[in-house]
Amino acid sequence: MPKDNATSAPTVLVTLPRALLDLFPGAEKQLEMSAATVGEMIDALDARWPGMRDRLCDTTPRVRRHLNIFVEGRRAALETPLPEGAKIYVLTAMSGG
Repeated sequence: MPKDNATSAPTVLVTLPRALLDLFPGAEKQLEMSAATVGEMIDALDARWPGMRDRLCDTTPRVRRHLNIFVEGRRAALETPLPEGAKIYVLTAMSGG
């Protein structure tokens, strides 16, 4: 029996930064979820913790400038596909001088 898109999305491991954990009580540092793209991953995070999308994306929409999302060690955008078992890291950018 064929699977629909919602159930056939790859399972990935997402690691969130301390800054987001502080803003969203109950958010987990690492969690497994199903998502086919970075954008779907952000939608799933927002469904669990409403308002998280606004912290991760700007209004254009794209990943905010002060954040980086890495999929298997490569910088990613919202449309970046997620392979099964991918490790995704959401990191806050370092700044200063």
